[in-house]
Amino acid sequence: MRLEKLQAYLRDKGQEYRYTEEDGCGSIDWEHRGLMYHVWEFPESCAESNVRIAGKMEEYKGNYEEQIISIMEGWG
Repeated sequence: MRLEKLQAYLRDKGQEYRYTEEDGCGSIDWEHRGLMYHVWEFPESCAESNVRIAGKMEEYKGNYEEQIISIMEGWG
């Protein structure tokens, strides 16, 4: 199981999501206020997500789960 912090955050918020895992990398898809969001992990210890701007993928490195959750906390 990957992206455990992000999954826990979504569960705590009562947010439905779809989790998949392939080759040891996690992927999460969910909808928030009519927009689709995604997080994809890569083997290089990084992830891509569109949480900052729904229509644009950005790369996150290091503690990417914490970075992504921090952005989501700003959604209100």
